[in-house]
Amino acid sequence: MSLYLVATPIGNVNDISLRGLEILKTAEVIIVEERKEGAAFLRAHGITGKTYEQLNEHSTKEDLVRLLEICKTKVVALITDCGTPGFADPGGNLVRVCRDNKIEIHSLPGPSSLMTLLSLCGQRIDSFLYRGFLSPETETRRKEWMELAKNLNCIILMDTPYRLLKTMSDLSEHFSQRKILVGIDLTQETEKIFEGTAKSVAQQITIKKAEFIVLIYPTSH
Repeated sequence: MSLYLVATPIGNVNDISLRGLEILKTAEVIIVEERKEGAAFLRAHGITGKTYEQLNEHSTKEDLVRLLEICKTKVVALITDCGTPGFADPGGNLVRVCRDNKIEIHSLPGPSSLMTLLSLCGQRIDSFLYRGFLSPETETRRKEWMELAKNLNCIILMDTPYRLLKTMSDLSEHFSQRKILVGIDLTQETEKIFEGTAKSVAQQITIKKAEFIVLIYPTSH
């Protein structure tokens, strides 16, 4: 019948829209990225007794076909562990097959680490390159950094929490003279914002693991 893409908080559990909560309460099925995290978030808002399905990077084509069949007959809400479904996550695959099968799709906007960091930079950024996650493979990753270093525009990238120090080290090596802004645990009580040259910020960050996003300022600033 229909698929609703519901943006969920990137940190603070209360950063959820009223419309988002309404859809999650009325949806017949909720597709989550991880059952434990998804159920915990819903319980925090008094939403229980739902039928859960799962969609993440380990899902197969057969899983996608099964989820498609569910969307054909039920009102379904899709959430991720944090942020907007369909953006840089496997939810995009479900959106595509649903659209190809003429299923109604509605996106409910909400929290975004990307937009949160941009709002914190204090500069007008009219264009930027969203690079997302770099390769975990050492040689490929190094080549990607070298290619990125040629780009003089604003760049935004992310990585998994346990690569925080590695990413800071890489930034210090490949963008030593560029100014950067790093948001750690955005919207949470442990939130920290660091700004300065890549080298200076790398020296300030000592925690080994945290959710983070990086903005590399354009060379004109």
